[in-house]
Amino acid sequence: MKDVKYLFAYIVPILTYIAIDNKGLWSYSSFVFAFGIVPLLDTFGGTNSENDSPQVQSSKLNNVFFDVLLYINVPLLYGILGYFIHQLHTAELHTYETIGLILSTGTMMGSLGINIAHELGHKKELHKRVMGQLLLLPSLYMHFTMEHNLGHHKNVATPDDPATAKRGQSIYFFWIKSIIGTYVNAWRLQSRLLQKEQKSFFSLANKQLLAAAIQILFLSSLFIWGGAKLLFLSICTALFSVLLLETINYIEHYGLQRRKLESGRYERVKPMHSWNSDHQIGRILLYELTRHSDHHYMAHKKYQVLESHREAKQLPFGYPACMLLSLVPPVWFRVMHKRI
Repeated sequence: MKDVKYLFAYIVPILTYIAIDNKGLWSYSSFVFAFGIVPLLDTFGGTNSENDSPQVQSSKLNNVFFDVLLYINVPLLYGILGYFIHQLHTAELHTYETIGLILSTGTMMGSLGINIAHELGHKKELHKRVMGQLLLLPSLYMHFTMEHNLGHHKNVATPDDPATAKRGQSIYFFWIKSIIGTYVNAWRLQSRLLQKEQKSFFSLANKQLLAAAIQILFLSSLFIWGGAKLLFLSICTALFSVLLLETINYIEHYGLQRRKLESGRYERVKPMHSWNSDHQIGRILLYELTRHSDHHYMAHKKYQVLESHREAKQLPFGYPACMLLSLVPPVWFRVMHKRI
């Protein structure tokens, strides 16, 4: 019964709908909730580092409820996104309302879209991975899955990983490095796979080319329907959602390094190579993404059975609060360098 707590993750899309429907100051609803209210709830709500017993974990793995919670996000995201695009195109909006709707919808696309896509992108089943790609489409980040699975998980906490922030690196430089590096690495990985499989660049085996074509078609449709203004505002919304993702990447591995062995390889990824957060509110709203140490330790594990490890390094606050803190580099460095 306690697992119905994950239904609270739908608060963000509900508030986003309210923002779009009511406009005015309501336009900022989900953005204010995520980065104003949740940090406070997370701070005062405390942490919970308890792990389920093997019996409970087995029961959760066989319960389709946890999968359905993720699947619902696909039609939910597109329904609200369609309403958002319609309002941008037809409603007479003040500038502050447009900005608010972009921030609220971008928050939903980051927490609901990219986050769920990350979970589904690790699955073996084709239909789950397709749903993951659909969730990445509005953020124009469909290349993320390949680089994340084959690149980031292999190279995390090493200089070879663009999504690992070095000690003393500001988030603003990291955004540029990670966004460009992730895109370039995705194509590099795709090229290697095509060579290995002896497939042509112009073939259905080229997932990056297919993703690029789908995204261009998506943007072209927006331009044909709403012109340059709708296209520009949609790209701004996608960019904001991507910056949320990359800010999470920043706090998840900031300053952590794996040891290089005499063989020239790096030591195996351990829980200590990712920052963990057991803050309860964030765990629920982000489908346990905050137990990131266990995710990197055993990437195949489903979100509902991720565990807290004693040896994992703990973030001082929940994810939303740490994301805000990272925007002020001197303060972020002062807090985090004591913990590295």
